[in-house]
Amino acid sequence: VASGTEAGGPPQLNGIAFGGLGTVRMTDTQQEIQIRGAVLDDAEALVSLLNPIIEAGTTALDTMLTVADERDYIASLPERAIFLVAVRALDGTLVGCQSVEPFTTGTHAFDHVGVMGTYVAVGHQRRGIGRRLFEAMFEQARRKGYEKIFTYVRADNTAGMAAYLG
Repeated sequence: VASGTEAGGPPQLNGIAFGGLGTVRMTDTQQEIQIRGAVLDDAEALVSLLNPIIEAGTTALDTMLTVADERDYIASLPERAIFLVAVRALDGTLVGCQSVEPFTTGTHAFDHVGVMGTYVAVGHQRRGIGRRLFEAMFEQARRKGYEKIFTYVRADNTAGMAAYLG
């Protein structure tokens, strides 16, 4: 796990460089969004993104996070995990994140199965940020050997259901 860039290169997580995932201009907001790998230094911004979503009560997460919690989570991700963030290029604000982790590590029979979580900041949904995260994530997941990905979405999370069902 790295806490930033390695020797001036792109951010890395578990030895995988994510800087080349690209930037997209969001046509409805006219802002550029960069998709890159999460690093330890993102912990504070991730807590600022996730806690309002948790507080709204439509996510499976039910406990408010601390920066220490998020740093521990990032640092403890298994080697095959992928954790991406969406960052607004104009001011560096983190506006979304998505992760895929192995379904289980107890057997290799499920090495091809991952569990996904997707979060877009309150006030930034329905702007294509989630779609860009999905595109980048599926590309990375295929490279890591994932063939099936599932998620948990609460029935009352209509925005989440819409994002996953397309």
